[in-house]
Amino acid sequence: MIEIPSDLHPDLVPLVFLLGNWEGAGVFDFPGDEKANFGQEVTFTHDGRDFLEYVSHTWVLDNEGKKVRPLESESGYWRVDKDRKVEVVMIRDQGVVEVWYGELADQKPQIDLVTDAVARTAASGPYTGGKRLYGYVKSDLMWVGEKATPDVELRPYMSAHLKKVVDPSEWAKDLKDLPDDGIAFFK
Repeated sequence: MIEIPSDLHPDLVPLVFLLGNWEGAGVFDFPGDEKANFGQEVTFTHDGRDFLEYVSHTWVLDNEGKKVRPLESESGYWRVDKDRKVEVVMIRDQGVVEVWYGELADQKPQIDLVTDAVARTAASGPYTGGKRLYGYVKSDLMWVGEKATPDVELRPYMSAHLKKVVDPSEWAKDLKDLPDDGIAFFK
């Protein structure tokens, strides 16, 4: 069961499954780039306003699962309206700003997004747009991203399987309900 924070803006309730810190691994594969396994940390937070703040960092992993170098970083803001339409504004470290639109699936925690606008700096690589699918499956967050450039048609390029990171202070607060000796709880 997903708990809805009392200070969460009411419009964001359909996106509550995204909240928290997530970690995991995935695969990166795009023509012209070296195929790689990557690690990822993602955070979705809120401050009571009508959006979620999003931050993601990925890095290339070696064959032993150790960090080799940064891969991509992005941050942005997610909103959803009363019709379950989702909009995301995202900035990437490569010098790309994107506006994404999509919708939350009916009766399941799944979001399909497509780029609506892309702006690039002179330093960024070629990029014309993308698609993403996010899904909350058996308490895990999974996603797949597709990418297009002037020379490469839209195709999958990244996907990951993320697990929620549990903050010990969250479950430790429940310890206050234990009897003073703590032992009676386990009998």
